Amino acid sequence: MKILLTGATGYIGKRLLLLLTEAGHDVYCVVRDRKRFQLGAAYRRPERIQVVECDLLDPEQWQALPVQVDAAYYLVHGMSLSAQEFNRLEKVMAEHFRQYLDRSTARQAIYLSGIANDEGLSRHLSSRYQTEQILSRSKVPLTVLRAAIIIGSGSASFEIIRDLVEKLPVMIAPKWLNTRCQPIAIREVLQYLMGVLDRTATFGQVFDIGGPDVLTYREMLYGYARSRGLRRWIMTVPIFSPRLSSYWLYFVTSTSYPLAVSLVGSMHNEVVCGERRIDALISTDKIAYQEAIELALGKIEQNAVLSSWKDAISSGQIDERYTDFIQVPQEGCFHDRRRYAFPAAEHGRVLENLWRIGGRRGWYYANFLWKIRGLIDKLIGGVGLRRGRRDQAELNGGDALDFWRVLVADRKSRRLLLFAEMKLPGEAWLEFRLEAGDQGEWILRQDATFRPRGLWGRMYWYAVLPFHGLVFPGMAKGIIRYRPDDHPGTTDPPTEGIS
Repeated sequence: MKILLTGATGYIGKRLLLLLTEAGHDVYCVVRDRKRFQLGAAYRRPERIQVVECDLLDPEQWQALPVQVDAAYYLVHGMSLSAQEFNRLEKVMAEHFRQYLDRSTARQAIYLSGIANDEGLSRHLSSRYQTEQILSRSKVPLTVLRAAIIIGSGSASFEIIRDLVEKLPVMIAPKWLNTRCQPIAIREVLQYLMGVLDRTATFGQVFDIGGPDVLTYREMLYGYARSRGLRRWIMTVPIFSPRLSSYWLYFVTSTSYPLAVSLVGSMHNEVVCGERRIDALISTDKIAYQEAIELALGKIEQNAVLSSWKDAISSGQIDERYTDFIQVPQEGCFHDRRRYAFPAAEHGRVLENLWRIGGRRGWYYANFLWKIRGLIDKLIGGVGLRRGRRDQAELNGGDALDFWRVLVADRKSRRLLLFAEMKLPGEAWLEFRLEAGDQGEWILRQDATFRPRGLWGRMYWYAVLPFHGLVFPGMAKGIIRYRPDDHPGTTDPPTEGIS
């Protein structure tokens, strides 16, 4: 079949793409910026993938989408968009996609929505329900799968649960922790998404999907603690307003503030399946919550996280067209340039060190200073240092890397270019290159560039200059000197998986 897949760079989309191509389907991957779309080693059928650049908010671009398709997945959500505008933006995107469906040859459209059986739905759940209604007006039969929170390595819900339990032995939490929820494992979600494809009995139908357990959010936190062998105490109090709860979630976890607002708003609603008609049509693994947690932890331990919510550009501060920043400016900028030689025989090890920078390994020098900078960034509304990295061994363009965004990760040319997503009075780049020297040695080039915004930007540069004089030379030398044999447990090879 020929399938159109929107949200192809998202958490669900990346994993579904792997399954679709392995099943022999030809897939049109719809992305806002084709330069951001990079396939990892897990995708063994690249010949079945065709990238289509399209912004569904643009009234002209959606008309260029291929119309000769058999089915279309709509996996676009505005959860991380502006907290003030995501309802309007989701409505515009849904309308454009409905018009596309009416022009296409598709026999089926499939939408992953949110469970909406409670009264007084949050803005986020109301927006998803609104999207259902818009898409259902198309001439193409729509299949809607409604899910609660999704548990899997790299999912926003799992990462928030992990952050809370790992960091807080005692939690004084909002009363929404007593709300009931029916979590579902990512593996089951993908089985449903694949199972309904071209299944005529699902055409024009809406199904609730969920795992076998109905739990409160408090019980879910305790469940994670059991899997990790941790003792935790949770007390709920009624004084947390939605705004205060959002700030609490934002500061304690790695989530962005718009995402925190959407999540907190939805956590007041019970998200429990009202019916399970789909189970008579689609067979899935029925993964219990505790097993889903352990599967996710296993993938993280194996360094096998295929996709993460943090990969989305909206998880940071950078503009959606992030590739506009790939050309590092030279004029009107401050620079810190470092050049260090090392033996040619060490070239492979140094390149590997560079590709593993950040995340669990850190920045090779004065990691406590990087953590302080991340804390300051979080306090002033930035992304902080908690996002880490999706894969501890590989980097791709578009990946989140602590409070940086990867613009270029080219092993062949030995170039790594990062763009700062921390709050700054200007724009900052950090670039690394490995090059052969004139005397048979190799050279590590490390260039930090800062383009100030007004007087405050210039004052900021001079204020942090003493720290740069300490951190940047230490980091470059650390990249060259670091030997994995001296630090066991940091070089686990990546494996494949979707849990």
